[in-house]
Amino acid sequence: MAEEITSIEELRRAQAAAQEQGTSITNYSQWESILEDFDIAGIQSTGTYAGDVKLHNQIMAQVQDMIAEVTEEQKTQQTQPQNNDLTKTDQKTTQDKEQVVKANVVNATSSTIMADYMKYYHLLS
Repeated sequence: MAEEITSIEELRRAQAAAQEQGTSITNYSQWESILEDFDIAGIQSTGTYAGDVKLHNQIMAQVQDMIAEVTEEQKTQQTQPQNNDLTKTDQKTTQDKEQVVKANVVNATSSTIMADYMKYYHLLS
């Protein structure tokens, strides 16, 4: 083919013209699918079947790499919240320990005050 096909419409017109002559475009359905993907993604066709197949394969490889990276990130993020939960638990445990210490100090102080009060009460009576 001498002319370049850069859109689905051009490919369909060329296929219709070829069918009128009793032939068809080699790999028409695959090329049409590739051009539809390009149209959706906003990518410009190379104008040839071989060029579009090569470009499509490169883009699909990049997309697969990006999917793998995102999947890896999600796995990492799923692991991090578990670590954060452990940190929250550790913080709560620390706070609980502090509360226990404070309660013990208050109890000891009030016991001392009560003991002193009783001692003075008995001395005065």
